[in-house]
Amino acid sequence: MPRRTLLAMPLAAAGPRAAIAQRPPAEDFAAAERTILAGRAPRADGIALEVPQLSENGNSVDIAVKVASPMTAADHVTAIHILSEKNPVPRVATFALSPRAGRAEVATRIRLATTQTVTVLAETSAGAVHRASREVIVILGACVDGG
Repeated sequence: MPRRTLLAMPLAAAGPRAAIAQRPPAEDFAAAERTILAGRAPRADGIALEVPQLSENGNSVDIAVKVASPMTAADHVTAIHILSEKNPVPRVATFALSPRAGRAEVATRIRLATTQTVTVLAETSAGAVHRASREVIVILGACVDGG
């Protein structure tokens, strides 16, 4: 690597601790939800949330989300957000969708620090937000903040 390129990267030269120190402050669950809702009142319908009630290992918890939507250009789901109530970082995942997706469905595995409520918010092209939640009991937690 040329010397000029290396000198142009002060964060890399300072090491990983400097990168951690310059991270923005952690957002809590309520703030993350408020930011996504942006003053809109969520509807408690339209989302089918599949997540186990009991997970033996928080390192890998299966979750599937289906949102009732025609997925047309005029009416479709634009984003699906998965939030965790007690993880160090509450925004677990965000999926951006368009009518080309055909269906408003996502499936993934998430990490959960401890027993908590998992919340899903689905935003639509009409500006509506749908909300669903489910408590998950975690036997062996994951992603504990090492301080």
